[in-house]
Amino acid sequence: MADRVSQLQDALNELAEHFCNSIGTLQQTAQPSSFPGFEKEENDLNQEKSLTQEGHAKLFASMIARTAKDIDCLIDSLPSDECSTELQMASLERLQMENEEAGMKLQKAVEKGEAVLEMLQNALKFIAEKQLDSECDVLE
Repeated sequence: MADRVSQLQDALNELAEHFCNSIGTLQQTAQPSSFPGFEKEENDLNQEKSLTQEGHAKLFASMIARTAKDIDCLIDSLPSDECSTELQMASLERLQMENEEAGMKLQKAVEKGEAVLEMLQNALKFIAEKQLDSECDVLE
């Protein structure tokens, strides 16, 4: 997984790509300018291009808006200038304490589980011995 700055750079590249593609599509589907004396009869073709252009405009507008929103989210997730070294150290110390507490809880859970396992093994051993004793009594 890339860090936030790399993700931000990728999102900016994606936004630039959307802009370039949208401009290319606009150039491809744009209505030709009319020049007096050089006009052709292309009403049907112009109507199809108009519908296609509207669809492309909506598509690129939504992609550009979505990418811009992603960029805003990435920028908001970047550390601020207010995040000083002291604050970071305090946060790391707090996380270390939480980690140690979780480690102690895990150790207690492991010890408890080992005690239960030993009890179960003893009970199974007792049951197996009693079963063997009863089989020996039946055979005698």
